[in-house]
Amino acid sequence: MISHLDRLFLDRTYELAARGIGNTSPNPPVGAVVARDATVRGEGYHHRAGEAHAEVNALAQAGDARGATLYVSLEPCKHAGKTPPCTQAILQSGVSRVVVGAAAPTSYGGGAHVLRERGVCVEVVDDDAARELVAVFASSTQSRRAYVALKMAMSLDGYVASRPGVAEWITCEEERLYVRELRYAYDAVMVGAGTVRIDDPQLTVRPPAQRVRDFVRIVLCETEGVPPDRRIFTPVPGYARTIVLAPAGARAHFSTLESVGDVLYVGEPDDEELDLERALHVLRARGIASALCEGGPTLAARLIAHGLVDKIYWAIAPIVLRGEAAVPVLAGTELDGGPRRLRFERLERVGSDAMLSGRFDV
Repeated sequence: MISHLDRLFLDRTYELAARGIGNTSPNPPVGAVVARDATVRGEGYHHRAGEAHAEVNALAQAGDARGATLYVSLEPCKHAGKTPPCTQAILQSGVSRVVVGAAAPTSYGGGAHVLRERGVCVEVVDDDAARELVAVFASSTQSRRAYVALKMAMSLDGYVASRPGVAEWITCEEERLYVRELRYAYDAVMVGAGTVRIDDPQLTVRPPAQRVRDFVRIVLCETEGVPPDRRIFTPVPGYARTIVLAPAGARAHFSTLESVGDVLYVGEPDDEELDLERALHVLRARGIASALCEGGPTLAARLIAHGLVDKIYWAIAPIVLRGEAAVPVLAGTELDGGPRRLRFERLERVGSDAMLSGRFDV
């Protein structure tokens, strides 16, 4: 049980942790607060990978932390990596109590037991908000593939366009800005070849934002390439060379893209269909822990059908597109094993649109 004051300080750690989103990968974003006598003595967050962790920054600002309570969004680490273990700094500080928002992933292992063995009271609250902050990190400790967040937009009746091959906005400007800012939170943004051919997206964060790691843009292709003059291949400061993922058995279709992007061939030499799971493994091997997919109906349906979607952002525009040629939001792939049930986590209004977010039950 924690008090209302504990809750206030713990919620503050989540606000601080969010400041590091986009710069801490492959580490998780973490925030920390040191408080004594109902007063904040120090605050800190993990700014970027390789630098001091949130707990160390908060303790440094606090100075004398003897007898204080340390609030931290994620269970403190016990291992030495690029920085010493946080448990060591906590024990040396004289903190008497630690309140944790979320336990560290089992495969990673946190340091709560180390602190308890040395007489520090540790309480793990297990908040949804805290777990959401470290969802990508938790996935990366349990899987060899990149974490995928799928963003889709549809009309009220479930379509993305009035007819095939047409580029048309169905969502409002506020929703488009929401998505451009959302890109900042992930290591990469990816789309299918059809989206590149039809919409010619730039896939950048707008207004421009600086990040320690370069932004990455990804195109998933199969038997057909895309024109090399598409905007996604245009060099942009702060953006890495665009990655093209293609089946190894279709090399002849992608030679023209090798001069404008990094073409990565996936699978066996005779594979002519892109194995999405293997493609996500290739991305992870390249140091890309997470990707926001803004693909079209075919790519979205395949990712869902293969159980490769970790989180969904689903925009609903207040328009109706029904017609004989209207393009459904999911197409081309049947779901094996019955319906996929989505557990919604958030519903918000973005301009004139509704934005639902959640994840599939497993």
